[in-house]
Amino acid sequence: MINRHSLKAILEFVDQKGLSEQTLVELRTEFPDCHFTYCMDDDVIFSKAYAETQAYNVYLVDSRAHCSTLTDDADVASGIVFGEVIPDEDEAAA
Repeated sequence: MINRHSLKAILEFVDQKGLSEQTLVELRTEFPDCHFTYCMDDDVIFSKAYAETQAYNVYLVDSRAHCSTLTDDADVASGIVFGEVIPDEDEAAA
């Protein structure tokens, strides 16, 4: 499970470094017990992100059962999905 202190440190690290494959490589080294996934936000189907930024949304993964699922419960999270947000063309032009 990811403790809240580690979760906060992870999110601050991504805010500082920016979301990229290299950032996740560094996170995997720093937090080897946590699973990290990077995808496009529109690939994630879940009611609400744990945290939202302009560049990415954060989803938590619960791997206690045979199949991993997304959760909004930080106390059971064992992994994090970072969903990159690409602004719509209309939003980018504004």
